[in-house]
Amino acid sequence: MRLGMVGLGKMGGNMAERLRRDGHEIVGYDTTPGAGDVDTLAELVAQLPAPRVVWLMVPAGDPTAETVAELAGLLDAGDMVVEGGNSHYRDDRHHAAQLAERGIAYVDAGVSGGVWGLDNGYGIMVGGSTDDIARIQPILDSLTPTPGAAIHAGHTGAGHFVKMVHNGIEYGMMQAFAEGYELMAASDVVTDVPGTFASWREGTVIRSWLLDLLVRALEEDPELAGLRGYAEDSGEGRWTVQAAVDHAVPAPVISSALFARFSSRQDDSPAMKVVAALRHQFGGHGVPRTTPPGNDGGDHSPTG
Repeated sequence: MRLGMVGLGKMGGNMAERLRRDGHEIVGYDTTPGAGDVDTLAELVAQLPAPRVVWLMVPAGDPTAETVAELAGLLDAGDMVVEGGNSHYRDDRHHAAQLAERGIAYVDAGVSGGVWGLDNGYGIMVGGSTDDIARIQPILDSLTPTPGAAIHAGHTGAGHFVKMVHNGIEYGMMQAFAEGYELMAASDVVTDVPGTFASWREGTVIRSWLLDLLVRALEEDPELAGLRGYAEDSGEGRWTVQAAVDHAVPAPVISSALFARFSSRQDDSPAMKVVAALRHQFGGHGVPRTTPPGNDGGDHSPTG
C-alpha cells in the first residue's frame, strides 16, 4: 500500500520505517528541511495514487489543526486522513466534520509503543466507520505486533479517547512503582532494591513491560543518582482527569498520580510552607526557616 506519512519524529519516523520493512511504499514529509521525501504537503499529495491515505504524526493542537486544514484544500473526495498523534477526542469530531464537507474520510488512531515500536510493534486504537478502517487494515496489521491486533474502539474520537485513558492508567502504574521504590529505599531492612524489582518479573501479578523498563533503568543506575526527581506530563493525564470529572467517574489514583508530577516540579512547595506555618501557629511546632522569624506579636503556646 502507498501511504503518505506527515511527521517523521521519533514515532512517525519509526512507524514509516516499520511499514517500509513490511513492503509498503511510504512518502514522508516533515517540516524539518531534508527530513522527508518531499518538501511540501502538496508534493506529498501529488505522489499518492487516488484514493489517497495520509497519516498524521504531528503535535496535537494547532500543528494538527493547521495540517488538517491544509490537507482539506489539497485532497479530493474519497481520500482519507488518519490522525495518529495525540489529539483530544473532541478535536477529532471537529476535524472529521471539516473534512466530511469535502467528502474526505477521517480516522483517529491512538498509538502506543514509543521508541520500541519499530521492532516490537505498536498498540493501535482506532475510531471511525467500519468501512474506513477496513481500507487501512493492511497498514494497521503491519504496525501492530500481530495482524488483527488493532482495536476498532468505536465512533470518531474513540481511538484517542481510549489512548487517553491508557495514558492515565500508565500514570497510576508508574506512580505505584515509584512509591514502592521510595518506600523500600527508605527502609532499614531491604538491602537490594533493584534485585527485588527484578525478582518480581517472574510469577508475580505486577509483572509488566513497565516493570521490565524499571529494572532496566535500575541496572543502569541502581540509585538513580543521575536523574532529577522531576517529571513532565504529556497532557493526556490532564485530559483523563477532566474526562473523569465530565462523566462523574471517580478516578483518585490517576488524579493523584498527575498531581504528584506537579509536586515534582517544585523546589520548595508553597503548599507545604502553608502547612508548616499553620503547624507553628496552632501548635508551636518548630519549622525550618530560610530567614530569621520576624516579630509577629502572636502567642504561639501549644494548643493541641
